[in-house]
Amino acid sequence: MMVEIRLRNTKTRKVELFEPLDPENVRMYVCGPTVYDRAHLGNARPVVVFDVLYRLLAHVYGPDHVTYVRNFTDVDDRINETAQKRKAAGAEGTLEELIRDRSDETIRWYREDMAALGTLTPTHEPRATEFIGPMVAMITDLIGKGHAYEAEGHVLFSVDSWKDQYGKLSGRSVDDMIAGARVEVAPYKKNPMDFVLWKPSSDDLPGWESPWGRGRPGWHIECSAMSHALLGESFDIHGGGIDLQFPHHENEIAQSCCAHPEGEFARFWMHNEMLQVEGKKMSKSLGNFFTVRDLLDQGVPGEVIRFVFLQTHYSKPMDWTEKKRDEAERALKRWRSLTLGAQPGSIDNGVLSALRDDLNSAGAISALFALEESGRTDDLLASARLIGLLTDELSDWAWRKQTTVAGAVQFVGVGDNKHASLAIEVARIWQTLRADKNYSEADRVRETALAAGLELRAVKDAVQAEASGAIDREKLEGLL
Repeated sequence: MMVEIRLRNTKTRKVELFEPLDPENVRMYVCGPTVYDRAHLGNARPVVVFDVLYRLLAHVYGPDHVTYVRNFTDVDDRINETAQKRKAAGAEGTLEELIRDRSDETIRWYREDMAALGTLTPTHEPRATEFIGPMVAMITDLIGKGHAYEAEGHVLFSVDSWKDQYGKLSGRSVDDMIAGARVEVAPYKKNPMDFVLWKPSSDDLPGWESPWGRGRPGWHIECSAMSHALLGESFDIHGGGIDLQFPHHENEIAQSCCAHPEGEFARFWMHNEMLQVEGKKMSKSLGNFFTVRDLLDQGVPGEVIRFVFLQTHYSKPMDWTEKKRDEAERALKRWRSLTLGAQPGSIDNGVLSALRDDLNSAGAISALFALEESGRTDDLLASARLIGLLTDELSDWAWRKQTTVAGAVQFVGVGDNKHASLAIEVARIWQTLRADKNYSEADRVRETALAAGLELRAVKDAVQAEASGAIDREKLEGLL
């Protein structure tokens, strides 16, 4: 019997039974990044959220029966601006080559940073610049069907041609949107809410030939053209951050449904909520803005970032805090120590039940803690890997030599080394106390550790922690 999955559909505002159009080819599209700079922490949240959904779908329907598309937007004024500055500074190559170089650079960064968070590579990662032809064809079709019009070198979508449907995803009427919107005031627009499908390019900007002159596509048409080319006129799930619900996703629906009225476009719409830092909106002015790479370079393991993300349901605002980070690191070290040398067992029903209930990753994490408590080590390993934790790809941080104020910490163990991460953590505490000249407390830690089966000793440029026999975990954990 197929495992039932229920998902929150933004379009209907209900949690509904997910039944794919074709169980042999479950199709999902997620809006990817505009590649002008490093991905910040908020950009990473939807990547992790929909990576978990991708893993769940692959588990239920089979990895060969899920098609996951996440695009790269590489047509953008901010990319152009960086390329223009590089050219002005004397960089070799044409502007188009410098724009391509900048896009390649930021795409490489993005892939590296998201891989560090344990996310799988989607089936397709299309670049907007590779689909200009399909975009031009879709715009031409929309003009022919009376849903778009040309004006002063621009092509605009006519919202009035879709007025009865426009706004249903976000729950707004066109009149309300006009009354409260901050929209571009342009004399060539028939309706203030009409949005750009194509715009002219000057000689110093990238452009492509079209029936309306040399220009470049608007942002919204890109995803409609790419999703249609790779997934068809109807597919199962469209995802992204809640900030994209309006206008981007609303506009996607309008132009896709008008261009392909025989299809449904996306049947399920899923949106993750925004991210905060220590209870405040992330912003450069508050000094709490950081990229994924910033955290990685500070020594925060990608697996820890992923764990913190998954502790909050995707539909709720997520708060990144140092306390959560610390707790996540401790939990993961324990789990990696417990599962060292283990073989994956069975996926726990509690974990799977939580995930199939609207991707309740927080509930899945709670079920993993219960597995730890019950001592079901093999099942803990298999179940954690279902949500992208405790994978071999993310293991290096837990076992590498850990540098602290006085040098390296080395674990010398026997047997399966299942207490390695706990022993290293105790050794770091002892090392820090010695560096702070708190010798009485350092002696207490060393004596307690020795009574628990762990000998701590200072060697040249390092501290060694040697497990000479049976380890009393409870005693060691009392030192943390």
